[in-house]
Amino acid sequence: MTHPLSREIEIEPAHTAILFVDVQNYNCLWDGGEYAHLSVAEKNERYGYFFRTLKDSALPNMVLLQQACRRAGIEVTYTIVESLTADGRDRSLDYKITGFHVAKGSADARVVDELAPSADEILFPKTSSSVFISTNIDYVLRNLGTKYLIIAGCLTDQCVDSAVRDACDLGYLVTVPLDACVTLSAERHAWSLRNNRGYCRQCTTQQLLDEIARLADSR
Repeated sequence: MTHPLSREIEIEPAHTAILFVDVQNYNCLWDGGEYAHLSVAEKNERYGYFFRTLKDSALPNMVLLQQACRRAGIEVTYTIVESLTADGRDRSLDYKITGFHVAKGSADARVVDELAPSADEILFPKTSSSVFISTNIDYVLRNLGTKYLIIAGCLTDQCVDSAVRDACDLGYLVTVPLDACVTLSAERHAWSLRNNRGYCRQCTTQQLLDEIARLADSR
């Protein structure tokens, strides 16, 4: 089809994929590897907002979207931070500087239990902020016939934002469910969404759930 010159158009379920970004044990569990060097007090101070918002709204909303997409026949995909090696020598320079390292095959590399992939859903291990830089996701999505991409996960202003911008530049029509993403503060979340509004369509999880259900029923 020829897309109208607008981002504000509904998805086509048969040509849509949802991508969950970095919803894994490493950074989404209280005792994940990202926080191993921190005391309880430091974790509460630096990451309290993140963990509260993830538990209370962002992760439950992601689960609802995962279930809705499965029912509608929408491809459900995931990206996680995971090195190709045990020692992480293949990581990007940025990840080495930052200290991000999730060893190949480690528990930290698993998607959190609440959002666990089914046996036939696609997982893209990455070692860069944008999944489009260090994986073959674009090749795979095009093989699947994907034109519309729903992106959710964490962090809103880092890996989610990077994926949104790259997907847009590669020609996908991107939808971001505002309350199915999370970062380290409400201010950072709001700023990021304001900044990437020019790259994607934004809506609430409930609006997207209603859209998916209506379009799936109309087929």
